[in-house]
Amino acid sequence: MDEQTLKISKIKDGTVIDHIPPGKALRVLSILRIDDHVENSISIGIRVTSRRLGTKDVIKIENRDLEKFEVDKISLIAPDATISIVSNYEIIEKFPVELPQRILGIVKCSNANCITNMKEPVQGEFSLLSKKPLLIRCNFCERTMNEREITASLI
Repeated sequence: MDEQTLKISKIKDGTVIDHIPPGKALRVLSILRIDDHVENSISIGIRVTSRRLGTKDVIKIENRDLEKFEVDKISLIAPDATISIVSNYEIIEKFPVELPQRILGIVKCSNANCITNMKEPVQGEFSLLSKKPLLIRCNFCERTMNEREITASLI
């Protein structure tokens, strides 16, 4: 290993979120509700050199598995991210995040007049229109939301 290589230490057990767009790791951490009260070891690499991407962000979280809804949220922020499950310092499973065709309960509609924003017992439901550029449509009011609006509206 040469001196210019950045090394983030391995974790014994847990989850690695790799190939996050540069500068978005902190947003991913907020999605996972990771804050000062978390006792697990967390390593964050921001704008780490990558042969494939040029630069990327990486997050390693010890002793933490992700729920499906968390992976779905990550896919909206980092659609090209990969998730690695680590056990005893070895990757036992690795998979890319996938944008779901139906997005349920993880995004709030940006239309203030949508029924989902009217204190009705209805959760947001969206359909994926496009991956690049990222566009989703509310299944109730038909409002189309772009990546910036989606990021601001994650629940």
